[in-house]
Amino acid sequence: MKKLIIPCIYLKNKELIKGFGDDSVISSDPMSYCRELSVNGADAILLFDLSNNDDEHEEALLMIRAITKETDTPVYGAGNINRLEDVKKLLYAGCRKVALNMAKQSNIDLIEESGKRFSKNKIYVCADSMEQILDNLKVIKENTSGAVLLGKLFVDKFDEIPVIPLINEDFDYDLLKKNCVCGITGDVVNLKSDDLYSFKEELESDGIETYIGKSDISFEDLKCNEEGLIPVICQDAVSSQVLMLAYMNKEAYDKTVREGIMTYYSRSRKCLWRKGDTSGHYQYVKSLYADCDSDTILAKVVQIGNACHTGAYSCFFNEILSKETGRPNPFTVLEDVMKVILDRRDNPKEGSYTNYLFDKGIDKILKKVGEEATEIVIAAKNPEPEESKYEIADFLYHIMVLMAVKGLTWEDVMEELSNR
Repeated sequence: MKKLIIPCIYLKNKELIKGFGDDSVISSDPMSYCRELSVNGADAILLFDLSNNDDEHEEALLMIRAITKETDTPVYGAGNINRLEDVKKLLYAGCRKVALNMAKQSNIDLIEESGKRFSKNKIYVCADSMEQILDNLKVIKENTSGAVLLGKLFVDKFDEIPVIPLINEDFDYDLLKKNCVCGITGDVVNLKSDDLYSFKEELESDGIETYIGKSDISFEDLKCNEEGLIPVICQDAVSSQVLMLAYMNKEAYDKTVREGIMTYYSRSRKCLWRKGDTSGHYQYVKSLYADCDSDTILAKVVQIGNACHTGAYSCFFNEILSKETGRPNPFTVLEDVMKVILDRRDNPKEGSYTNYLFDKGIDKILKKVGEEATEIVIAAKNPEPEESKYEIADFLYHIMVLMAVKGLTWEDVMEELSNR
């Protein structure tokens, strides 16, 4: 089993502190700190919210949301969980998993409800004693994806569930060879956070598999130009939009494969450049393909921010020729309509029904959403599907107007659906 390497951070008053009982500030810029952890090789980030009250907790959630949008590295949220609503808020803030602290009976009571409501794959538990796990093993196995062990617990006791030991001192790395251990976190990782790729290679040399990039195709298998470079077309892995074209030499290729962050060779500056090191707009590799002649690479990535140095999302925005296809793309229609609605919001047009709704305000929009939902119910009683089609389209339009008012995008909604 490959092992996750997970730095552990503690958020309090919008700053990162040393840990439980130690308020020494290690960073006053949590977003930048987490971005560095991400590009330095973290497989996930375990984040404990140590806020003291509800107001601080809400501020922490805003910070967590900003962090999850800054990187493609999963954030596991923990701390300050007292009810199901707190689990939901952490997931809505972008956390891929939430860890329930089993030192609190209220959290033990939440395990089953959280697992069933949000899926077991999104729930971990945190334990600082073997008894907390063993006394609740059945409910943990059925409703969570594993446990974070706070300290040097005897991991052999937990063979029935995946565990991630949180270790704040030196320990025997043979621990990671045990089947129940799916990763490691704590200071033993944090102290190596400047270059977790080297740490992974160190573990690999000791027979411990990690999530470090490897390729079956070496650079020598590719066909380069006379300068030893190969062109790379970079594409958004989600939308399939073409983002940019750049070049790689062997060093850039090997670094990209190893780190999973797009690195190119600058022909003008005659040096490597990892996309995002200056702007923060990193490209996280999801796949690399060589074409049929092995002389071009297609990279599919998650793009943080914009790909183009001009500030545009894609470098390809200078239209030369464009013709209507005559057929709508069903995968982009909602985004296209949303763009029109947002344009009406920002640039009102006289006589526009959309602007009429914006002018009337949220109550009018909500009334229309309710009316259209009722129309769907009525139409659905008709055996013919056509009427339902029209009413669903009307409903979706009014929902998008509501989304524009609330500052939501289809990406936000689809991300939430996928999280479920």
